[in-house]
Amino acid sequence: MSRIGKMPIAVPAGVTVDIAENNKVTVKGPKGELSRNLAPEMEIKMDGDVITVSRPNDLKRNRALHGLTRTLLNNMIIGVTEGYKKTLEVNGVGYRASKQGKKLVLNLGYSHPVEMEDPEGLETTVEDNKIIVAGIDKEKVGQYAAEIRSTRAPEPYKGKGIKYDYEVIRRKVGKTGKK
Repeated sequence: MSRIGKMPIAVPAGVTVDIAENNKVTVKGPKGELSRNLAPEMEIKMDGDVITVSRPNDLKRNRALHGLTRTLLNNMIIGVTEGYKKTLEVNGVGYRASKQGKKLVLNLGYSHPVEMEDPEGLETTVEDNKIIVAGIDKEKVGQYAAEIRSTRAPEPYKGKGIKYDYEVIRRKVGKTGKK
């Protein structure tokens, strides 16, 4: 039995969850509204302020979807109440990040600045050498942070590039001169 799938989801005050046919779930909260089509095989029941997810049988697909469906629902509820945030660090001599309206401008040693438009529903802020991506959809926040990181991923010799704040870059020793 799925240990994650069995756990009930508590719906906090100020959040409304609407479950339509074919498991189209809409969650409204203080930070905004999210909707998603979840697996139609799963049974999503709301009893008062608690949501439970159950599966019809123990087929491999249903076992896989059980925990996923519960986690996606929980992430939507956390998103509309607290929101999600990812922090990236820009390391390197001359590497800079700045904001111009809704554009994130990155100077990363290329011959041109890299300009990235903030996707709808996400907001980026720049403080010193840190880029903060915030929004209510966990998937979009993670995807946009990964796209920013991929413009200049950190390299192992000098550690230059864009990395997550929690990421540790394993350093390598450079070449040694001939004697």
